[in-house]
Amino acid sequence: MPEAPKEPQKPAGFSVAENNKKKMEFIEDVTMKADDVQKQVLAEILSRNAHVEYLQRYNLNQNTDRETFKKNMPVISYEDILPDINRIANGDKSPILCHEPISEFLTSSGTSGGERKMMPTIEEELGRRSLLYSLLMPVISQFVPNLDKGKGMYFLFIKSETRTPSGLLARPVLTSYYKSSHFKERPYDPYTNYTSPNETILCSDSYQSMYSQMLCGLSQNQEVLRVGAVFASGFIRAIRFLEKNWSLLAHDIRTGSANPLITDPSVRDAVARVINPDPELANFIESECGKNSWQGIITRLWPNTKYIDVIVTGTMSQYIPTLDYYSNGLPLVCTMYASSECYFGVNLNPLCKPSEVSYTLIPSMAYFEFLPVHKNNAAPKSLNEKEQQELVDLVDVKMGQEYELVVTTYAGLYRYRVGDVLRVAGFKNNAPQFNFICRKNVVLSIDSDKTDEVELQNSVKNAISHLMPFDARLIEYTSYAETSTIPGHYVLYWELSQNGAIPIPPSVFEDCCLTIEESLNSVYRQNRVYEAIGPLEIKIVEGGTFDKLMDYAISLGASINQYKTPRCVKFAPIVELLNSRVVSNFFSPKCPKWTSSGHKQRGNAN
Repeated sequence: MPEAPKEPQKPAGFSVAENNKKKMEFIEDVTMKADDVQKQVLAEILSRNAHVEYLQRYNLNQNTDRETFKKNMPVISYEDILPDINRIANGDKSPILCHEPISEFLTSSGTSGGERKMMPTIEEELGRRSLLYSLLMPVISQFVPNLDKGKGMYFLFIKSETRTPSGLLARPVLTSYYKSSHFKERPYDPYTNYTSPNETILCSDSYQSMYSQMLCGLSQNQEVLRVGAVFASGFIRAIRFLEKNWSLLAHDIRTGSANPLITDPSVRDAVARVINPDPELANFIESECGKNSWQGIITRLWPNTKYIDVIVTGTMSQYIPTLDYYSNGLPLVCTMYASSECYFGVNLNPLCKPSEVSYTLIPSMAYFEFLPVHKNNAAPKSLNEKEQQELVDLVDVKMGQEYELVVTTYAGLYRYRVGDVLRVAGFKNNAPQFNFICRKNVVLSIDSDKTDEVELQNSVKNAISHLMPFDARLIEYTSYAETSTIPGHYVLYWELSQNGAIPIPPSVFEDCCLTIEESLNSVYRQNRVYEAIGPLEIKIVEGGTFDKLMDYAISLGASINQYKTPRCVKFAPIVELLNSRVVSNFFSPKCPKWTSSGHKQRGNAN
């Protein structure tokens, strides 16, 4: 994720090395004193908000200690505070959740848990987010030197805001940040020197924004030292945009002027300040992009690139092979962990393998608690008294244990279940480091089976090995629980890219279906054997289908910057869109293996 820390105006004699040292000392200090910092954060939040309606509702009586807080305050999910959020959105200005006025609502990505949520925030949270951003480059600079000597090419986007009935803005967290003075009016900093002018990032037309950012990135190709976007999918979207538009972009570089399709005056002016006529560079771009293979295109066009800065944890891991293909295996760096509710932590070992990424939670960001995850836990629900007592503090988590993250923020969330499942991977001093495992809510289910997105991702990963002999790649996928048939069954929608000349036989796709089923949990396989679930189906869709899906989601209010392909779809118009673009479909040819003592394996064909 890109970084644009709010820093004081650079004084005379400013030293990058000295600044980096101070940031690393801050991390050392807060992780060493993690528990003391957490106590202080909770006491500060509770004392500030002692008289707000929500805390009085639970008789906290101005107490700021952990024991009273945990005894009195319930662990909640979004639905529990939705009535309070609606009151604020509709114009109630009384201190309901927070003593400070709610400055705006931050909307979720639209795919987290399947609904667009509005998180309250206050003005000072921008400073807290900026603090976390300011830690990223000092960390990376320990591993990759001289990053202050060039530029970052990041594809960043905003979404136009909506307003609540009372006039409060409701927008994605990154749109809020990019439109703030913390980003727009940031003083010069060698680490926030981007190829994209602010005007191109702040353009609400996604085509003009992408085109102008790519044009500026190409024109400064020798200066680029790092490239990225927020999610891996967003960066790949940018490369695919280049595949479709490189001839137009090369023409603009040859002439030194932006295509007439760029109609936003501020964007045209910003681009004009960056590009100059460069026929030699235009010839180079045409030569590289016109080759049959796009393998290594990133390092070919931007030869000084040291790494790709994108999120590749969770379901984003499916994009790793594609990124490796386009970059010739450049390091993939995940820098930070954040959400609309709160910014959480940083990756202190940024050059690690994507599968080993762990985030150190910064104790000063919010008050953190952790609900132990048991495999039979359902999606978010009200916790009983015993389950509430299971929550542990930041410094008390156990190595290797999985937890659901619960936060109390400065902006008015109290013991709020974020919905992310994390696994303790280690410790930085006294602060734990977590692997991101999955979103807890996202599951496929037909009967008693429950398949989460990690299990689905691993099953698909196992299946696509059957495509390798045909030089085919899985571009994108989603799933659907088809319950109109009896019995119901899982449907996977696959978009493929095939470079090989040999057609893929139907039997190969049937093998893919069976491999997915063999990789799923025993409850699913048992239900298949006992015919409570029908054979899994793969539907192959036309090229560009998932771009259409993204366009549709954006038209409904999703953010292009935070958009992630949903791993499970339920909304009827989306299912109809997918089904309208199916070119072929295949079913699992037989039941997956399942055995249990006292039960004989039934291997009937379907």
